[in-house]
Amino acid sequence: MAAVEQALASGVIGADGREDTDPEALRSSYLQLLHLVERMHRQLLDVIKDELERLGQADINSVQALLLYNIGDAELTPGELRSRGHYLGSNVSYNLKQLIDKGYIREQRSDTDRRSKRVSLTAGGELIRDKLSELFERQLNSIEQVGGVDVALIDQTNKALKRLERFWADQVRFRL
Repeated sequence: MAAVEQALASGVIGADGREDTDPEALRSSYLQLLHLVERMHRQLLDVIKDELERLGQADINSVQALLLYNIGDAELTPGELRSRGHYLGSNVSYNLKQLIDKGYIREQRSDTDRRSKRVSLTAGGELIRDKLSELFERQLNSIEQVGGVDVALIDQTNKALKRLERFWADQVRFRL
């Protein structure tokens, strides 16, 4: 018991019983996380770009291919699509227009609200989506052996990222 009291008195353990974090260590780790999230998204786009090049699919870019993947089998509004994926400031409306013009997406006005548009994949869009699904499946088959990433680590990472996503959403929602 004396060790716990000593830790509380020294500030190593907070009043809530959890270990207090060194503010500089927290700052360093948080900034590293911010850079890592940004780099990982760019790396994902590079992986998709590489796959598109391997397939000889030069008429769309990786952001557009990811849009097709995120639409999947659904019929969505552009706003719903925007909330499902993070496109690093890319113009979702512009990319959707490009994909419509190239025949990968069909656009349909809502029956109930003529101002609202819904988008879904054409057969060509489904083909690209399926190719990305195959890519991700190949990665899953080697992620543990090659990447050293198992399901427990993925679950732990997802939990932390969901908390961070909620934190950021609350920052915007409540203007914290």
